[in-house]
Amino acid sequence: MLGVIVSFISCKAQTFPLNTLMDDIPQNAYVKDFNNELRPYIGIYKAVHDGNEITLYITKEENKLTKRANKQFYRDALVVKYIVKNSAGVVLQDTYNFNNPNIRFYSIGTTPLKNRVDFIYSGTNCNVGWGDIYLSKINATQISWDYRPDSMLTDKCPPGTDINIYLPVVDNLIFTKQ
Repeated sequence: MLGVIVSFISCKAQTFPLNTLMDDIPQNAYVKDFNNELRPYIGIYKAVHDGNEITLYITKEENKLTKRANKQFYRDALVVKYIVKNSAGVVLQDTYNFNNPNIRFYSIGTTPLKNRVDFIYSGTNCNVGWGDIYLSKINATQISWDYRPDSMLTDKCPPGTDINIYLPVVDNLIFTKQ
């Protein structure tokens, strides 16, 4: 019986703080939000840009499986789902009600001195617009949005595929908590 207990304890994953460098995270470790740095961002936020209304639904997922740099580990992360509507109220893109597993938008760390959470965004169909999104906390009800796409290429998409990027490719867009 003692051997089973010792074996179980030795298999337990190591736990590291939220902003541990990727090189320092061992296989199957857990990167935990010990200081609740992610909590202030949780909620529903809205903004209008170029006539489109963007609603962000930000939740915290604990123990989110992450696969990066030839390793697998778990992390506490913010996960963003969103709805983009045009000025007539027509839904242009909805990842909140219609889960698309190919569109991923989640946090990969924080930059505390800038009061910011850093996200990776997979882009839309065919990964068009994949890149980085930064949300900076302005106050208790507002965040600032910066979106930096790494690729806008569409040559690998089949004909007829919707390759529009509906999220605003802009810096310093203010979202207000609802």
